[in-house]
Amino acid sequence: MASDVEPPVVCPVDHSARNVWAQKAQREDKVSQSSLSSDVSSSGETSGKNTKTRPLSLDREVSSIPRADTSISTSTPDPASRPANSESETGRDNRSGKWIYPSEKMFFEAMKRKNHSPAATDMAAVVPIHNAVNERAWKEIKEWEQRFAWSRSANQNCGGPRLYSFSGDSKKLSPRARWNSLLGYQEPFDRHDWIVERCAGQPNVEYVIDFYSGKSDGIGGKLNFYLDVRPKLNSWEGWKMRVAGMLGL
Repeated sequence: MASDVEPPVVCPVDHSARNVWAQKAQREDKVSQSSLSSDVSSSGETSGKNTKTRPLSLDREVSSIPRADTSISTSTPDPASRPANSESETGRDNRSGKWIYPSEKMFFEAMKRKNHSPAATDMAAVVPIHNAVNERAWKEIKEWEQRFAWSRSANQNCGGPRLYSFSGDSKKLSPRARWNSLLGYQEPFDRHDWIVERCAGQPNVEYVIDFYSGKSDGIGGKLNFYLDVRPKLNSWEGWKMRVAGMLGL
């Protein structure tokens, strides 16, 4: 998938959020300043390993996240109140219909265009972390969508839920995160809002995702993350899912 002229980066994390992830990797991954590679486990842990310095990769990974076709969506979110894709409408893998993650070079160039100061040597660590955490978020969203009989029914005739749009805002605390911080708990280092499309005729569902950093083991350069993924309480569907989840229904 590499080429000399690459299309704009589009994935479920916007430019500002990418900078947060880069800073997080720089602060917590205490390996050498040469290029890094990361092994990513299913639990969301990553481990840094020294590698020789090399050019930024042009390879892009196709995610497991199905992308909604916004041109034919039957339930378009209200642009005045809901997040929208913050980048150009590209980045859909034509063969699978799924979102495509940026290459190391695209990630680096996108941050430079937004006047951030990325380090090229960090990209081999940041990009796998970015991809793995997004996969973890989608896995937890799918678990919510499969939890209740009515939500399973809403997705059964179209192959399952799809990601319609997204936004990231590390400076905006969710109500739960704000309340927990007042009780003395740590604040999340990033927050995303994702809109999930169900089958035609079914309402879209908005999810909020708070990202927290866990304790590093201090030995292998492992970065631990905790994701708090739940439907937003800005619709009847969101309230119904959250209450049913609390009641164990």
